[in-house]
Amino acid sequence: MCTAGFIISNMNALWLENQKISYRSDIPQPIPPAADALVKIRLAGICTTDLEMVKGYYPFTGVPGHEFVGEVVQSISDPEWVGKRVVADINLVCGKCEACLHGRSNHCMNRTTIGIKEHDGVFGEYISLPLTNLHSIPENVSDEKAVFVEPLAAAAQILEQVHILPGMRVLVIGAGRLGILCSMVLSLTGCDLKVVVHQPRTKKILEDCGIRTITNQDVTPEMADLVVEVTGSAEGFAQARQAVRGGGTMVLKSTFKGETALNLSSLVVEEITLVGSRCGSFLPAIRLLESGQIDPTPLIDATYPLKDGLNALEYAASRGVLKVLLTP
Repeated sequence: MCTAGFIISNMNALWLENQKISYRSDIPQPIPPAADALVKIRLAGICTTDLEMVKGYYPFTGVPGHEFVGEVVQSISDPEWVGKRVVADINLVCGKCEACLHGRSNHCMNRTTIGIKEHDGVFGEYISLPLTNLHSIPENVSDEKAVFVEPLAAAAQILEQVHILPGMRVLVIGAGRLGILCSMVLSLTGCDLKVVVHQPRTKKILEDCGIRTITNQDVTPEMADLVVEVTGSAEGFAQARQAVRGGGTMVLKSTFKGETALNLSSLVVEEITLVGSRCGSFLPAIRLLESGQIDPTPLIDATYPLKDGLNALEYAASRGVLKVLLTP
């Protein structure tokens, strides 16, 4: 059977079900509705959320993965998209709920999320996505840079939520994949930035960007006006809470698994502002890559073919490993 010149068949993909990940060649290739495009995946990135999904972070069945760059191979309603390299907003929204109607579509009450909630992801050969979610990638941005658009957008979201002045004392705790990108973005503001690091490799990447690094022993009480917490751990939160000054701000950039103790009285007395920070707009991230202001490629540790995806996930979970990519 075929439609619009494309043979409908199976594709290769990683499949997550009951917290078990497998490589399969019998996953049906998606058939895009008229408002969607069929996108062939060129590169996909493994992030901490993907690794936590395998551990049961969220009860998902399907193809995981949400960081990618691809090429549109079919677009019925707008053929001009065909052949373009694209990335895509990971939240698929209804456009009708209270949040959507008031310009807060990232908080759509009916949203699904690529590779996380009720929509297959990008650890496969193809994905079907609404045209409204797609963003074209400029010619001077390589696939290896474009695959970072989603996490870079999440990092840049901090600038939309907190007004950062030159000279403001900013501390980043958690210099992993996302923490490094947050640090790169924050360094562009002219703030007085320090990043807590544990790994020599991370230290070199940051210092090559002109970003100062410190150790846990250098973290002192009330040393920062703004603390960005990217560890997603109770220990990281406690350290961030110690480091922020009275009247300061804490940005929580990673989700927490389980619960953590929280002294609400001290937050009130010291007038600490807590900011939850999740996804961000893709356009600022694309501009940062296009202008060359940020180069995330030093984070890439390895690229695996999709058929070796299980080994790629295992390697990505290893201590000290940063970004691992998959290619079909």
